[in-house]
Amino acid sequence: MPLTRFIADALGVVTICLVAVLFLLGIFCILYSFYFHSRIHSGFIQLSYFAGPWIIRIVFILFSICWGFGEIVRLNLLRHHGRLFKSLDVKWQKNVCKGYILSNLGFAEPGFFLVLAFLLRASLQKSGTLARKWNRRTAGYVILFSLPMFVSQLMVIVIGPVFKMWDNLPTYFYRSASDTKVYDSDNITFCTYPLLSTILLGLFASILSTYFFIIGRRILHLVINKALQRRVYALIFSVPGFLLLRVLLLGISVRLKPGGDASEAVTFFAFLSLVSCIGVGICMLVYLPVADSLALRSIQNDIEARRRFADECHETVSLIANQSTLDESTVSSSPVRTSETSTKRGSISFRALEKDVGSQTFVELSVFSPGRDSSPSGSPRLVGWPMLPSVPIHGP
Repeated sequence: MPLTRFIADALGVVTICLVAVLFLLGIFCILYSFYFHSRIHSGFIQLSYFAGPWIIRIVFILFSICWGFGEIVRLNLLRHHGRLFKSLDVKWQKNVCKGYILSNLGFAEPGFFLVLAFLLRASLQKSGTLARKWNRRTAGYVILFSLPMFVSQLMVIVIGPVFKMWDNLPTYFYRSASDTKVYDSDNITFCTYPLLSTILLGLFASILSTYFFIIGRRILHLVINKALQRRVYALIFSVPGFLLLRVLLLGISVRLKPGGDASEAVTFFAFLSLVSCIGVGICMLVYLPVADSLALRSIQNDIEARRRFADECHETVSLIANQSTLDESTVSSSPVRTSETSTKRGSISFRALEKDVGSQTFVELSVFSPGRDSSPSGSPRLVGWPMLPSVPIHGP
């Protein structure tokens, strides 16, 4: 096996493995988002604010998965060993490369970068993501803003060559595929990146990077948690950085021999930069927000458990106090309790003496404000506030 073919096959296998990891991570995050959404509907309505953009998060993952499968289609490994591609003629192989440019550079990459921008912008909104129509409107905006890039790529690789709009330019400005004879009997078409398509992607990346820095700066002025600050820094520097690095590498690849060692290595590193960018976006804007929200649910459950434990303790103290009061009143030699004895040794629960109008009545409030000091020293603690004594109503 020639060394060039061995390197191309090895890089192709690594690419397929990375796309598989991306696919599994995306499916896990989608299921995780559905689980979080179901937990909200099952009783944790307080966390609904954090689940507002859950549909857009899933759309971002779907864009990433579609892009990954497109990267597998353009691999030279399938052209060497895939029966389907080897059975196609050169014209159909070129059409596959054109479809790859339109799907990935024209739609998938602009789409999920726009979704990233909308998700980052959603963190600045106070109540917009709570609206039911926010996800629908955002999905419409993503498709609408992706159309100019798609139409531009269509002009570069389909309409332009047909109407001979680029005859004055070198072929690598608009060429999406190149013919290379690997064996005497097999013609293999290698997918290439047109320079005009790369320039358009670079302009889009520059505008989006500027917007990322502006939004990220506004978020950093509002965030007071250092952990969240580190996340924002990682997001606003890694996403534009990886995107611009990919554009630079794709621009270098147009001057290299298609299918050569240098071309395969540069293309692979361009793919690797975007995979890293997608991984950072999924972790920072999909997985970690859901994990933090579920952690808030655990804290809430812990607080409720402690509150129930405190209530049980207060009920136990009330029962002990009532039992000791009954025992003392039975042992006492005086058959009638005076107002002073009633004030010193009273029950924590509802207490009203009909024979003693001057005595006070206390309402038990251990669930709301336990630990009030409303009884004299030496007697059980009274929990509640004093009620006004009842005034007798005289008949006519």
